[in-house]
Amino acid sequence: MGIAGESHHEGHGHAHLGHAPPGGPDNRRRLSITLILVLVYMVAEVIGGLLTNSLALLADAGHMLGDAAALALALFAIWFAGRPASSRHTFGYHRTEILAALANGAALVAVAGIVCVEAVQRLGDPPPVEGGLMTGVAAGGFVINLAGLWILHGGRKDNLNVRGAWLHVFTDMLGSVQAVVAGVLIVRFGWTWADPLASILISGLVVYSAWALLRASVAVLMLSAPLHVDVDELHDAIVSLDGVAGVCDLHVWTITSGMHSMSAHVVVEDGRGDRDMLRRVRQLVHERFGIDHVTIQLEPEAFEEPALRF
Repeated sequence: MGIAGESHHEGHGHAHLGHAPPGGPDNRRRLSITLILVLVYMVAEVIGGLLTNSLALLADAGHMLGDAAALALALFAIWFAGRPASSRHTFGYHRTEILAALANGAALVAVAGIVCVEAVQRLGDPPPVEGGLMTGVAAGGFVINLAGLWILHGGRKDNLNVRGAWLHVFTDMLGSVQAVVAGVLIVRFGWTWADPLASILISGLVVYSAWALLRASVAVLMLSAPLHVDVDELHDAIVSLDGVAGVCDLHVWTITSGMHSMSAHVVVEDGRGDRDMLRRVRQLVHERFGIDHVTIQLEPEAFEEPALRF
């Protein structure tokens, strides 16, 4: 084998897997407060939707139920992801957060589909709707969602799980806006068809926002390279180091939000496979590409790994 034993333990090494993903306690607090707000107003929207016979309000309440489930799932995922690694799960449970984000994205699409089907059926023969009360309840939902967005904003950029919860609340806020507009149109012009039409528009916005979350979650699960890392550029940067003859088996992937890993076989000129070479490679990868968990195997140019026999 190559010169690798010491490289895994020096500088940035596997110890980084023990680090919590970005924003653990802060994100738990954000999610908990938002969950309480959403649950309280979800009940108000259900009551308002039944009293006014508004599908848009009931759709928004259903979306708030999805929000509550998403927030609860996100909280559970953050707690579960904090469990220590074991001999069987050597990477720990950090991927739980990605699975939660994937589940939230799929739930968004499912809810949107159900609402859209019902709305299309109502378009042909829209029932009467109490537009004034509908507008007031929807406006209250808008305020609650806006507060939730403000609370979750600080954690959405560096945590895919929190971003999924934020998207739930964001699309729900858009739904409240649509319901307010529909209510005004009903009060002003008697356009009862505006209610199911608003529901269809809400569904389209939900699917649009969920798609990016699903794509990002699947990319992590498929071990795709992080978007901010150009693997070809990383390869060329390592090869440009003095004493490096080549790079092979280069892999870059994301464990969970904000936790990126890299492994590679670095072929070095004879006599250059020392600790200084390891330090320079690690420093380059950290400073230029923001990757801290790095596993490097140094191999001399003359080294030829024997073929594996089965």
